[in-house]
Amino acid sequence: MSDLDAQLLAAHEAYDVPALVALYRQAANTADNDDARGFYLTHAHVFALEINHPDTARLRDALIEMGRESAL
Repeated sequence: MSDLDAQLLAAHEAYDVPALVALYRQAANTADNDDARGFYLTHAHVFALEINHPDTARLRDALIEMGRESAL
């Protein structure tokens, strides 16, 4: 298990939503393919929505660029 995986598990266990946003974003930035990147960005976005995180719009924009979200 990687350090990032361990951090994600700990953040889930503690329900540390700001950490989950940051960690899923970090995972997306280091993903080795678009499917994994989309998966991680989607999770970051969902958690960002829960707390009205300042990066919510940027995460959505990244998903739109990938074709995994549609613009309104």
